[in-house]
Amino acid sequence: MTITIKTDFINEEEIKKSRFICHLKRISSEEEARDFIAKIKKEHWKANHNCSAYTLGDRQEIQRTSDDGEPSGTAGVPMLEILKKKEIINVCAVVTRYFGGIKLGAGGLIRAYAGSVNHAIEAVGLVEFINQRALILNLDYSLYDSLQRFLIDQKIKISDSEFLSDIKVKCFIDEEKVDEVMNLLTETFNGKIIMKKGDSQQVEVEFLS
Repeated sequence: MTITIKTDFINEEEIKKSRFICHLKRISSEEEARDFIAKIKKEHWKANHNCSAYTLGDRQEIQRTSDDGEPSGTAGVPMLEILKKKEIINVCAVVTRYFGGIKLGAGGLIRAYAGSVNHAIEAVGLVEFINQRALILNLDYSLYDSLQRFLIDQKIKISDSEFLSDIKVKCFIDEEKVDEVMNLLTETFNGKIIMKKGDSQQVEVEFLS
């Protein structure tokens, strides 16, 4: 399963008069992560801290953190732990802190930085990448209405249609369900629909934990 954030996002909250601004960005390389961190630091150069954490790779093979002046282990690592716990990949989180005059203590900092990332992720939402395979169907006009009802029941959307001497329909189906759908089509339409598998693609769908 490959999970990431829906889109880049910023979320701000106040904790004991300190402002915590969480910036989330989808990344594809360490260079992109470093550039993003540098950009936030430049934008918020008056902030007391710009702490960061990111994961890269399908299994979070690359993990990096920075406390940026906060006590060791109170910012970057708790931020990373949220990304790891939610199995989120290819995301960089930077939490900017403007100190409000009240010290939070180590435990308070850990909760604030982890919570800032967690709340931002909950607000923006997650997507997962699904491998799908094209299924190309050739059928007689008399079967088209029945096919549309079948696809609606199966929650399958038509990607493309051609209306010539017969009808050619293209739809994408989750890779692991293709054979099952083909068998259902054969049974439902008594083998009257000609089917063949086509190209594959990776799509983003909403991730519901």
